[in-house]
Amino acid sequence: MIGSILAALAIGYACGSVPSGLWLGRAFRGVDVRTLGSGNLGATNVFRSLGRGLGVATLLLDMLKGALPVVLVTRSGFGAAFPGGAIAGGIAVGIAAILGHMFTFLAGFRGGKGVATTAGVVLALYPAAFAIAALVFVLTVAGSRYISLGSILAAVAFAVVLGSGAQGGRSMLGTGFGALVAVLVIARHHQNIRRLIRGEEQRFSWSRPR
Repeated sequence: MIGSILAALAIGYACGSVPSGLWLGRAFRGVDVRTLGSGNLGATNVFRSLGRGLGVATLLLDMLKGALPVVLVTRSGFGAAFPGGAIAGGIAVGIAAILGHMFTFLAGFRGGKGVATTAGVVLALYPAAFAIAALVFVLTVAGSRYISLGSILAAVAFAVVLGSGAQGGRSMLGTGFGALVAVLVIARHHQNIRRLIRGEEQRFSWSRPR
């Protein structure tokens, strides 16, 4: 059982560690996106630095690498090995994938802020809560044009949904996971929060970057 748990966590971390933005930038633009813009490997920096196409592709791939290991674990024998069952296994593997994205060993342990990969994990585990968080994100970005603010408020909304039991029954496991997601997203955006307070945060735009 311990071997199955460790294998599942390793799969989650390995999937999360795939540096989508880095590889796409090298393959299609011949550049290391870590040398551009904010230096982040996430979809937002890829979008701003390399264009809409690669930005959207990075977003989808980063979501996939969060959702895929969760689906594999929850629908296979790996999930049964975890204390608490498949949902607990999915959460554990999802956290491993998120940490893999944030600290990818394939890019010198420099990754993204984890929002897209977290979204993939949440979509696979709690689709109704994902829909609510996504709506909060879209409305916030549409109104403010701040991706960072949208990400933070979406994470908080997800935590509130799980904590309230609106997803389909309150549980300590779900509440704890929601709280952890909110804390991780807020912590990874600490610099953005400072810029928002100072009025220096860059606004999102669909226009092609120069």
